[in-house]
Amino acid sequence: MNAIPLSYDPALIFLSIAVVFISAYIALNISGMLFTTVGIARAKWIMLGALIMGLGIWSMHFIGMLASHLSMEVSYNTPLVIASILPALFASGIAFAITSKPQVLKTEVLAGAVLITTGIIAMHYIGMAAMQLQATVQYDPLLWTLSVVVALASSLLAMFLLFYSRNRHGFFGLKIVSAALIATGVAGMHYIGMAAARFEPAAHHMPVAANSMNNNYIAYNVGIGMVLMLMIAILSIRSETKVKSLSDEYGRQFLSVIESAKDGIVVTDAKGIVMQWNNGAHHLFGYTKEDIIQQDVRLIFPKSHQDERQHEHIDTVGKTIELTGLKKNGNPFPVELSTGTWHTAKGDYYSLIIRDITDRKATEEKISNLVYLDSLTGLPNRRLFNDRLESSIAQASENAAVLTVLYLDLDQFKLVNDTYGHQTGDQLLLEVAQRINSCLDKTDTLARLGGDEFIALLPNADYTKAQATAQKILKVLNEPFLLNNETVFTTPSIGASLFPADGKDPEALVKNADIAMYRVKEEGKNNFQFFTSEMNDLISRKSKIAMSIRKGLEFGEFTIHYQPQIDIKTEKIIGVEALVRWYHPTFGQISPAEFIPIAEENGMILYIGEFVLRTACQQNKDWQDAGLDPFRVAVNISAKQFSHGNIAEVVTSALDDAGLAPEFLELELTESIIQGAKYAILKMQELKAMGIHLSIDDFGTGYSSLSYLKLFPVDTLKIDQHFTRNIHNDPKDAALVDTIIQMAHNLKLNVIAEGVETSEQLAFLKTKDCNQAQGYYFQKPLLPEMIEQLYLKV
Repeated sequence: MNAIPLSYDPALIFLSIAVVFISAYIALNISGMLFTTVGIARAKWIMLGALIMGLGIWSMHFIGMLASHLSMEVSYNTPLVIASILPALFASGIAFAITSKPQVLKTEVLAGAVLITTGIIAMHYIGMAAMQLQATVQYDPLLWTLSVVVALASSLLAMFLLFYSRNRHGFFGLKIVSAALIATGVAGMHYIGMAAARFEPAAHHMPVAANSMNNNYIAYNVGIGMVLMLMIAILSIRSETKVKSLSDEYGRQFLSVIESAKDGIVVTDAKGIVMQWNNGAHHLFGYTKEDIIQQDVRLIFPKSHQDERQHEHIDTVGKTIELTGLKKNGNPFPVELSTGTWHTAKGDYYSLIIRDITDRKATEEKISNLVYLDSLTGLPNRRLFNDRLESSIAQASENAAVLTVLYLDLDQFKLVNDTYGHQTGDQLLLEVAQRINSCLDKTDTLARLGGDEFIALLPNADYTKAQATAQKILKVLNEPFLLNNETVFTTPSIGASLFPADGKDPEALVKNADIAMYRVKEEGKNNFQFFTSEMNDLISRKSKIAMSIRKGLEFGEFTIHYQPQIDIKTEKIIGVEALVRWYHPTFGQISPAEFIPIAEENGMILYIGEFVLRTACQQNKDWQDAGLDPFRVAVNISAKQFSHGNIAEVVTSALDDAGLAPEFLELELTESIIQGAKYAILKMQELKAMGIHLSIDDFGTGYSSLSYLKLFPVDTLKIDQHFTRNIHNDPKDAALVDTIIQMAHNLKLNVIAEGVETSEQLAFLKTKDCNQAQGYYFQKPLLPEMIEQLYLKV
């Protein structure tokens, strides 16, 4: 039987190819959209792409069917026509679902192509099965196989082109060529499949299904599909153009911002490969874009940081950290790094904002130096020393170890400042710091606390090591210093405390080392001592005494005793010396030798001195009013009292308030007050002009020049009791007493010996023509009423 001839309408063939071409072009645009979106937006683009591509392939198929003419009437089974759409949509959905993935494997591409081929073939042959005509259809196996091969090839081509063009916006020519290739493949498969069909007239009449449609209905359906496809195409193109315009605008704005930023802005992918690099980064690191793009970002960080950088994107996102950057020339510099991240269809990306903090670090270092370092020597100050001491104590506690604190003070440093000036004093402190450091280990810390006080921390140093270090320091500081062509000498007093024996916290260790240092000062200076509990007891007592003086004055705990002064020739009382006494409610009787030095240190000697002066003046006036023959009362004046500019006013006030005539007051001044001081002589002359009797107390124990002695407007020299007591034990003391007496007589001065306790001492003084004496041989210091009784007896 002869086959029914099949003819084709060229115009419809062209139209079918145009339809699939348009749908392919739109699909390529959509592939770019879905690659740059995530979530629901991506799902919408996949569905839209599948609809466009599926409708395009389906429309191409039925336009192709309409393009073929048989010499008999042809109608189509409606359910099968509708069913033929589903494989096309399924195949297109598979294509878009696979190509929308960030990473696509070759096996996925191949599997997708097979599924798409199956869908296209199913669509084609379901469509062929929908034909209703008075003929049977036979297929040429060779051409049928060729159509399947072409379908597979076109599916692979479509998968590749969809994947390749998804991240390339604006490549119009590339998309045209890609769409033409896809259209050729799909059309080729269809028309080869049609060529494989052989239509032979039926031997008997074949019934036509009731639910069939003719070519006109198919034409309407295809027309509607084409219109829908064109509308979507227009919307898609407009959308792409708008998105592209906005994207370009945002891109230009973004690039403008990052390029104008002074900070380095770097964008990397998830593997740390540099994708963007701004001018700020270029200026920071020295790399141009050409140098660094597609390079590992770890290139700009030292190798020591590379292990950290492998996980840095994860660990530091949203944080700001400080680390070291590495310039192209190899120079490291401090940077501040802020990291951000965002997720795209292509994967994760990281933004690195890098700021050079060299100036900030320098400023911080300067501030740190001001806060933690001594401005003169550059040594740690008290704050930094305490931090290190606290840390060392914690470490020593964990390791059951010991450590030593050395507290050092320079002897007579004030004298160096006063003699040579503060500039020389500062230079001395610098050289002292260098010499001390030369005696310490690298792990030790030397700090300057202020003035001439230094403190050293010796980790892991026991008694033996601490003593050896202290001896080294003593040795190097006893060597002379040559400063500004002047040879300067100074010596150190060093105290030491050990952890944990002498304290378990920084405050206790420093305090106890300080106590030990002051004990060295008291015992002659230029030495070294460890802290002992006995020292702490003495310091505790000293502190309590110091704090109790003002209260003692307010509550009448201080009293004045008076020791008679005797004329040696007549052995009659010619005056008294006022001596202060203190009975403490807790400590009992406190010796003046103990509380007077303490009062001189804390300034309370001014109040004690004025109390003694006023009390003595008032008591002397009271004695006179009681009928006693007038005599002088001698009052000791401390160095602090005398150095105050108002000493004459204080004395005048005391005399006026008591109503005592100035000639009945004698002020005893020590050599240390007046040695080498012309200003002191002026004060003495002012007091002398008031009619007050002046004497030099403890003569022979100071270092005043004899040339000044002739200028002192004094009336009496008082021989120190140390010399008097040793008259018969030490020939040199006897000679000194004799010399002082003779010198006083030659200068027309009165002379009085203190500390006379035996008749032999008195006999010696008589033979040397000493004028007066006082001491326990005659009377001990007495209360005022006993002085009154003593005078009345006389």
